[in-house]
Amino acid sequence: MSSDEHNNPPLSYADAGVDISAGNSLVDTIKPLIAATVRSGADGALGGFGGVFDLKATGYKDPLLIAANDGVGTKLKIAIDTGLHNTIGIDLVAMCVNDLIVQGAEPLFFLDYFATGKLDNGVAEQVISGIARGCTESGCALIGGETAEMPGMYAQGDYDLAGFCVGAVERQELLPQKVANGDILLGLASSGVHSNGYSLVRRIVERAGLDWADPAPFGTATLAEELLTPTRLYVKSLLAALKQTDGIRALAHITGGGLLENIPRVLPDDLCAHIDLTALRPSPVFGWMQQVGNIDEREMLRTFNCGVGMVVVVKPDAVEAVTDILNSAGETVSVIGELNPSKGEPVVFDGAVEWN
Repeated sequence: MSSDEHNNPPLSYADAGVDISAGNSLVDTIKPLIAATVRSGADGALGGFGGVFDLKATGYKDPLLIAANDGVGTKLKIAIDTGLHNTIGIDLVAMCVNDLIVQGAEPLFFLDYFATGKLDNGVAEQVISGIARGCTESGCALIGGETAEMPGMYAQGDYDLAGFCVGAVERQELLPQKVANGDILLGLASSGVHSNGYSLVRRIVERAGLDWADPAPFGTATLAEELLTPTRLYVKSLLAALKQTDGIRALAHITGGGLLENIPRVLPDDLCAHIDLTALRPSPVFGWMQQVGNIDEREMLRTFNCGVGMVVVVKPDAVEAVTDILNSAGETVSVIGELNPSKGEPVVFDGAVEWN
């Protein structure tokens, strides 16, 4: 053995920047959060190598499983830069469960992935508390996840999130159903920008010369608080409408690509969506961004949800019934267009958006 080997002190994982004890402490801290998401099929326990879910306990007879995964993009940068971490987990859940409900699926269970350079248990707990809240509000169980501490991969204070969700739907109730000429398009109001387009949002804020702590020009809270408004969860209201009527033929979650690119995902080639832009009611944040960024209307419509977070394709004779159920569940519903025979374009816009 060389003298150098005698002189070198022993190394540990902690010396390399990874604190196993901190990770274990976090697990103990979040156990009550996970337990609060318990539902039929899941017991809310942690500690196994994989999360267990009992599909039989949910009562499905001929189920199809639907899976989705997503993140929240650079909206995370606002949370990181401002230290406001308590709602970003809701966004993570919403981006996944809203993708499941468009196929008629009830979200069953969720798993998260939290990666950072050095684990800050206070930050992680805030993030995971938001995830647990999103799961509770969507009726799905948080059955597991992964916390990865990776020094050298992330800058000080940075972290990244990914979410994974599985849902179920009876085979004969899978959406979309056969949509038809004359079907009506209902728009469900968004809660704001949701979780898409934030690279452009941050450029607009930079151009405006504002700090995150400044009062928002379009709201009552700070700029950061307004822009961190979590993505709306549409699961429970849409499940109610699906169970109580047979009038919904398709759903489209309006995420990246906006109305322009998401509605065609549920349409056959022979139909197009005619959208009345005067029927949109974008919240003031969109008008502010459009003005400060001098953004073309079509660019706004393919980047942001512009006030419509979910589109519901409904049979004409079921519009009133579906609207009543959704309104009763707390949604703000507007008729924004209808389906017509295609003449080449999958989406046709009429009129102009009235930016607030």
